[in-house]
Amino acid sequence: MIRIDAHHHVWTLARADYGWLTPERGPIYRDFGLADLAPHLAAAGIEGTILVQAAPTEAETAFLLDIAKGAEQVRGVVGWIDFDAADAAARIDAIAGRELLVGLRPMVQDIADDDWLLRPELAAPLEAMARHDLVFDALVLPRHLQRLIQVVDRHPDLQFVLDHFGKPHLATGDIATWKDDIASLATRSNVVCKLSGLATEAAPNWQVADLSEAVDHALACFGPQRMLWGSDWPVVNLAGGYGHWFAAAETLLADLSSDARAAIFGGNAARIYLSSCGRPTSRK
Repeated sequence: MIRIDAHHHVWTLARADYGWLTPERGPIYRDFGLADLAPHLAAAGIEGTILVQAAPTEAETAFLLDIAKGAEQVRGVVGWIDFDAADAAARIDAIAGRELLVGLRPMVQDIADDDWLLRPELAAPLEAMARHDLVFDALVLPRHLQRLIQVVDRHPDLQFVLDHFGKPHLATGDIATWKDDIASLATRSNVVCKLSGLATEAAPNWQVADLSEAVDHALACFGPQRMLWGSDWPVVNLAGGYGHWFAAAETLLADLSSDARAAIFGGNAARIYLSSCGRPTSRK
């Protein structure tokens, strides 16, 4: 079964639309391209990737699609459109046919209005996404999970992917409410959970044991057929790097069957992002 990194980024600082990416980010405040990623993929035996937006602009989506077009390892792109535009649904209709576009991701964690997900105007663009078999990547924080559940219930035909487990507060250990919300969210069959981004939510110098409670809980709730692994590279460079996180994930999942591990490390991403919308898992 193919191994897929279901969540990574590339960026070029000169594009100047990464509002969150400042010099204070230190080791990730520089350009990152697919050539930088290649050695990590090779070391982990990963054959394909899902390239995810890192800036809230439609220019970012075009930038990523252009990169993906010439990159055999990129199997799909999760882009961005202006969901607040009056013609958001029409914009989705227009972009949905672009080769390799598999999903869209509003950066909910950065939106000032915590109730943004509940806006009635969001219904039309989400319905357009469902029509075109585009995945909704949910970049949310724990405080958004109850709102996300309502949106998921309103759109049963839309596939949702919960990025980074919803960013539980691992550094403080305050995850009781998160656990309740994850259990509730997991009862919705149109949601899967992305095993990614946990390293940067944990305390500095984290150990595998610091992640195990959250991973075990999400795994118990979603099951191995509804979880997909992603590196969150190069953001993961802030918390140990690609290899450290990949090795941790392998350890955290070591007790699963080989089939279950294969699903999490690639099979589920192929099904959720590629097979469901007719994209091939291989570009050879």
